[in-house]
Amino acid sequence: MCGIFAYLNFLVPAKRKEILEILINGLKRLEYRGYDSAGLAFEGSEIDQNDNLIKMVKCKGRVSMLEDEIKRLENVNYEKEYKIHVGIAHTRWATHGEPSSVNSHPQRSDLDNEFMVVHNGIITNYKDIKSLLEKKGHKFESETDTEVIAKMIKHIYDSHKDNNISFRECVELTIQQLEGAFALCLMSRHFPGECVAARRGSPLLVGVKSKAKLLTDQIPVLYSKDHRGFINPQRCDSTTEFHTVGEQSEVEYFFASDASAIIEHTNQVIFLEDDDVAAINNGTLSIHRIKRTLDESTVRDVITLKLELQEIMKGSYGTFMEKEIFEQPESVINTMRGRVNFEKNQVILGGIKDYMSEIRRCRRLLFIACGTSYHSAVATRQLLEELTELPVMVELASDFLDRQTPVFRDDVCFFISQSGETADTLMALRYCKQRGALIVGITNTVGSTISRDSHCGVHINAGPEIGVASTKAYTSQFISLVMFGLVMCEDRISMQERRTEIIQGLKKLPEMINDVLQMNEKVNDLAKELYKQKSLLVMGRGYNFATCLEGALKIKELTYMHSEGILAGELKHGPLALVDKAMPVLMVITRDKVYQKCVNALQQVKSRHGRPILLCSKGDEETMQQAYRYIEVPNAVDCLQGLLTVVPLQLLSFHIAVLKGNNVDCPRNLAKSVTVE
Repeated sequence: MCGIFAYLNFLVPAKRKEILEILINGLKRLEYRGYDSAGLAFEGSEIDQNDNLIKMVKCKGRVSMLEDEIKRLENVNYEKEYKIHVGIAHTRWATHGEPSSVNSHPQRSDLDNEFMVVHNGIITNYKDIKSLLEKKGHKFESETDTEVIAKMIKHIYDSHKDNNISFRECVELTIQQLEGAFALCLMSRHFPGECVAARRGSPLLVGVKSKAKLLTDQIPVLYSKDHRGFINPQRCDSTTEFHTVGEQSEVEYFFASDASAIIEHTNQVIFLEDDDVAAINNGTLSIHRIKRTLDESTVRDVITLKLELQEIMKGSYGTFMEKEIFEQPESVINTMRGRVNFEKNQVILGGIKDYMSEIRRCRRLLFIACGTSYHSAVATRQLLEELTELPVMVELASDFLDRQTPVFRDDVCFFISQSGETADTLMALRYCKQRGALIVGITNTVGSTISRDSHCGVHINAGPEIGVASTKAYTSQFISLVMFGLVMCEDRISMQERRTEIIQGLKKLPEMINDVLQMNEKVNDLAKELYKQKSLLVMGRGYNFATCLEGALKIKELTYMHSEGILAGELKHGPLALVDKAMPVLMVITRDKVYQKCVNALQQVKSRHGRPILLCSKGDEETMQQAYRYIEVPNAVDCLQGLLTVVPLQLLSFHIAVLKGNNVDCPRNLAKSVTVE
């Protein structure tokens, strides 16, 4: 959802201009997450050198507009150099209060900017806290839930400043009052050169850049023994604080919602976990927790990211989405690399290898996800039922929780998420974990919450996906689930012929996807015919039903047209009423075991004067003759055909959006990582 970026330089001289450029560029790296306003705050005043003032700039709209606002600031010396400086920045996706300058982050504690906070997530009890603070005389200026955080910190500071309360202690006492999900980054004029961050249910990581070598690859977590009063380091179970590069050494810290924002600066990161509080004081990073649970780790690993900057650049493409669609021949290879041996017909998934005996003994398989990730599970459900001979449930995470679905100890629950941070999916994961089920994560993000909270899992290796509308992550999730099914039936003699057919089909897949991409111009021509329409129906059945759901979702996300994925078998039970000569109908009909049933639906559409646009098997002249327009896709193994039929729909949604003048990478109202319920 929203994007957090913060920067602290300690004994690393930097001009004001350079600091602001780092903050702005960090926000630009997070633009793909979706947002409607932006803002930042930074230390320092040219008016009074003895007063630690904080300057704030916010605006509705794009980061480029924020950049223009900064250029119009008065009394700012851009050439002034700082050895120690803190700046926090944010892109906001509105939840409480419409997009506006006042509702943008950072939110402040008072008119003097004593405490500043940027926040991702939702505070569910903010109304109660706001009511309490208003009774104590605090005046609110925004409609956001975030403002209560800044004012609560000021209230705590004012109440306890005579006791020399630290910045970190103020934050820890504040977050104990908060309910809901949050990732926070804070600065204060009372604590210059310090930055404090905290998370619960929303992703946040810390990047470390130093000329000196890191002293350790792990950070010990400090715990408080006194939960009722101040959280004093002398009362901690451990008194050893982690000095990142030693006392008084040159070091830079970066806080971000996503690794893509800091990879250009450093590849050394620490992923914070729920209820972690990370504090930087005098150039030293320490991580604290308010309470300890029995099964949690007492250290945080320093991770070396393998992400390369060029991977998140557009290259020769005009948009990230276009780049990611055309990367799919390579991304599916990366998903299978080192896992599928095509010569020996072997499949090895190292992330779940040690748990396979337990998975094979399970009672049923549950696949829980949202949006595109949910569609990848729908796409493979039929195959998994065939290969595992187990009951397979595919659930939308939000509905799964609303129903309080029964979960048992001998269930295996798969949680699928590109980001690994999807809020509803995470809530469902914790629900199942509490009930003793085995948890398997399927994610694209190393170090994400789902990957850490799962017992085992599969990293889909699709590479960074920047476009909000998921494309290559869908095909890689699809293949990851197919590979799981192949592992499940590797010792069943009756399945070997089918298994070999699928593995050899996977081998041909990259070349086939490349063949589909060669039809880009033909799809573009079709888009020119459709982009002025207000609605589009997408129909299919069997293995291609998920393609219809996913294709319709892409059209909705990018083009803002109404689009509906319809199971062709349900055509007579209502949707047929929509069909006439004016309604565009796109049908997916390939040569598989439900082909004749799809042809029957096609005839019903034509008899109502519909003009069907067909996605059909290459060389299928009989089917093409019945089409108003058609696009051919290569013939693949039936269960893999959806990996090919979805690509033209990705291209179609992309081209219609471009023709409409829409922002393809950042569709309105949407976010890449949905970290609120």
